[in-house]
Amino acid sequence: MAINEQVTKGLDTSAARELSSQDRKSTVQPVPVLPSYEGSCISRLVPALLSEKSSSLRSWLPEAVQHARQVVLLALDGLGWEQITERATMLPTLWSGSAQRISSVAPTTTATALTSLTTGLTPAQHGVVGYRMRIAEREVLNVLRWQVSSDGRRSDARSIYPASVIQSYPAFLGESVPTVVRAEFATTGFTRAHLGGSYLIGWRVASSLVVEVGRLVSKGEPFVYAYYDGVDKVAHEWGLDEHYDAELQTVDHLVAEILDSIGPGCALVITADHGQVQVGGQSLALPTEIMDNVELLSGEGRFRWLHLRPGSQEESLAAAEEAFGKLAWIATRDQIIEEGWLGGVPQPEVIDRLGDLALVAFEPVAFLDPADTGESALVGRHGSLTGAEMWVPLVAWLKE
Repeated sequence: MAINEQVTKGLDTSAARELSSQDRKSTVQPVPVLPSYEGSCISRLVPALLSEKSSSLRSWLPEAVQHARQVVLLALDGLGWEQITERATMLPTLWSGSAQRISSVAPTTTATALTSLTTGLTPAQHGVVGYRMRIAEREVLNVLRWQVSSDGRRSDARSIYPASVIQSYPAFLGESVPTVVRAEFATTGFTRAHLGGSYLIGWRVASSLVVEVGRLVSKGEPFVYAYYDGVDKVAHEWGLDEHYDAELQTVDHLVAEILDSIGPGCALVITADHGQVQVGGQSLALPTEIMDNVELLSGEGRFRWLHLRPGSQEESLAAAEEAFGKLAWIATRDQIIEEGWLGGVPQPEVIDRLGDLALVAFEPVAFLDPADTGESALVGRHGSLTGAEMWVPLVAWLKE
């Protein structure tokens, strides 16, 4: 869909106040892809992998995993199912395994999805409900940076809001699992929030990730978790162009090297936290008739929460439908909870983190937050409930 010239690349408040009448008439609202919390979902993967071989929890896993004595789980940030199926011919190693698609969680953002992957819990249960989420009346936590924004000021939140207060559940069901992650992530609040209880082994270049995984498997570790973020980084900076293709080919080689590094009886399992949509400069400022009722914004560009002034929800809902109903699903907090987007009914303190209204884009656009201007520079985006963002791969090999 062509977006008219009122779409902005910055914070121009006149942006996207209206779409042309032709654009409005030409768009048919699709159906959101809701997470499969009771079926094949990333939130059920770790519990299944850590369960006994005879457990019914494992029934949906690939056959390659059923007979493994050891398991390596590699999370490839940003590796969407639709993106790799469109590029199957350039990914011979990835497609040599037993492959199927599974769902991510809502929202399809790294902070929420990785926490669901490692804890085995839905967003409603673990409470990390977005990239930026309200944790006090006028404070928003950037979960990845673990910084608090309040009245335009940002501060390190690790001592103010310890990770265990925001997300108290241990990773990997409380089992001591070695995790191979970027060394610079070791002390972050988000690492403590979604990998709490595991012991970290840092890598600075991808070859070290391969070496460390192979070393742990040779030591007899029954379960190893590894994380690689290159695909997501490239998609954010460049979109889904030749840079993205080159990174996917690099990942394909990385997977081949990990397969070479593990011994017989070990299964390599690959999944991801979300897919990608190319948005580019199609970032939309919210019009005055909406912003006049907004106390603060949270979430991310493709799943934007509006925290509204008391009593303004009906007026804001009508304004949002008028402005963006042909670009996004407009949903209230109650609707999102009742329809199971978050995987259950959150505890009251988690409900308080949610906005009153959500703008969830199904067209390739994002909704700007003036308090988070850096986000507007991203080319590839995610967070919403389109198939391109929701479906992720589950690929497995059993080393003979």
